[in-house]
Amino acid sequence: MIRVLVVDDHPVVRSGLVGMLSVEPDLDVVGEAANGAEAVTLAAELAPDVVLMDLRMPVLDGVAATAAILAGDRTRGVRPRVVVLTTYDTDGDILRAVEAGATGYLLKDTPRADLVAGVQAAARGETVLAPSVATRLVSTVRTVAERPTARETQVLTLVARGLSNVEVGRELYIAEATVKTHLIRAFAKLGVTDRTAAVTVARERGWI
Repeated sequence: MIRVLVVDDHPVVRSGLVGMLSVEPDLDVVGEAANGAEAVTLAAELAPDVVLMDLRMPVLDGVAATAAILAGDRTRGVRPRVVVLTTYDTDGDILRAVEAGATGYLLKDTPRADLVAGVQAAARGETVLAPSVATRLVSTVRTVAERPTARETQVLTLVARGLSNVEVGRELYIAEATVKTHLIRAFAKLGVTDRTAAVTVARERGWI
């Protein structure tokens, strides 16, 4: 039997997932959590094999909860596999979840059979990714070498706050011309031609 902990802050969604998984002969839903903090506590108490984790929740979000669960002391066995189940598939969300240690990333519109198969695969230690998520990850890996430098990221972050080039220069103690140089290089890496687009793309990729 695969022991599953279901984590979602929406009661109706959580109940639906529990009902869906409970009818499977090899799945045993051992607990439910309404937020990340509850998930961390229950994961330690119940020792599930798989944690089906919502991403955006109150108290503690899914990424922080995933990191905490996987960092915890599991004296009764191996750490659980965490499969993120969310409606969000932006690059930033995906990367944060993967970096936190999630084994899988599925979307809430995943067909029932695929969701069940995903939980079973995660329990076996396999990586489980929705097709659109897999595509985004491959694209992201290809562009890692083109990520903005630390300074370019600082500049983009300040631009995102609405600062002008002059104000960015004052904040970072660099010349306005240097700010422009950093922006031009960042534009090239992001494949954009203006500040607004640069901020938008950088946020989508989780870089700022």
